[in-house]
Amino acid sequence: MRKYGICFLLLLAAAALGFALGYGATRSRVRYETAIPDTVYETETAGEYKVVIRLEPAETAAAAPAGERYRLVSETGYLLVVPESGDRESLRTHIPVTDFPQEEQERLREGIWFESMMEVFFYLESYTS
Repeated sequence: MRKYGICFLLLLAAAALGFALGYGATRSRVRYETAIPDTVYETETAGEYKVVIRLEPAETAAAAPAGERYRLVSETGYLLVVPESGDRESLRTHIPVTDFPQEEQERLREGIWFESMMEVFFYLESYTS
């Protein structure tokens, strides 16, 4: 029984010595940085939530003329938005017409008219999401 006690104490001493050596070896590799005054670290800040109370349309210089209509049509398998006046460039999308149901594909080949660009975006979002 005395042998087991001595073996247990030797094992315990070896484990303590191993932990002490391991701690000493890794402690020298750890870099301690001192805090720089008036410095805010990214990990110390939390993002603020922003709530929109009232949303009003922003006025932009490139706003579309009032009453301009847009036609959404399929060209070479992809959708194209063409303004009615034709004085501005058309908007090419990378949305294939095959993403739409068969009845909508037929309507898109003929062209669908919308009163504003926002209506075009809402229509596309309803089918592509």
